[in-house]
Amino acid sequence: MDHRTKEALRYLGYGRNPGEERTLELIRQSFEELEGLREERIVWRREPVTVREPDQVETAGMDIRSRGLARNLKGCREVILAAATLGTRTDLLLRRYSRTDMTRAVILQACAAARLEEYLDAWQEERKKELEEEGLYLRPRFSPGYGDFSIHHQKALLQRLEAPKRIGLTMTDGYMLTPSKSVTALVGISLEETACHRQGCESCGKIDCAYRRE
Repeated sequence: MDHRTKEALRYLGYGRNPGEERTLELIRQSFEELEGLREERIVWRREPVTVREPDQVETAGMDIRSRGLARNLKGCREVILAAATLGTRTDLLLRRYSRTDMTRAVILQACAAARLEEYLDAWQEERKKELEEEGLYLRPRFSPGYGDFSIHHQKALLQRLEAPKRIGLTMTDGYMLTPSKSVTALVGISLEETACHRQGCESCGKIDCAYRRE
């Protein structure tokens, strides 16, 4: 079983269970449909950052109070602001299935989440290689709404990145991103190499989460 299928099963709440044959077939079909859309886009920029423990982070005109983010960025002098989306066609496909086949819609939701993470991981791997030439390393991605990093900072990130104009990524009055399969994040740039440069369960203290990786 490949990594993306395992991730889709995790988003579906299967944990380490392998999943039924019918579910695996729908996952395969869903990834094929998503691959056919090929509308994913990303915008990003490097910014200086100041971290004052225990919970203050200043970057790109934002004064962020978050212990989790401050811990993640400890020792960093720069940070990457990033915003990525799978695009509007994914949302249209999800809406279509939600009206005609709810089982497929649920599975497509999980596959789209896994696809977005896969896309971001590939992008981050490229940045990792570029920064290593400067003797720099990446920290795990950290997004608004994650831990105590307030989702209200979503607006400032989108504005700083000009995401609405550049990749068509906006947000609702409730700070939810649209298209829905989208994400914003901060990625620390460090002089010291850490164990894992990707976001994930390794950087989360919620050990009782149903979606936690083993």
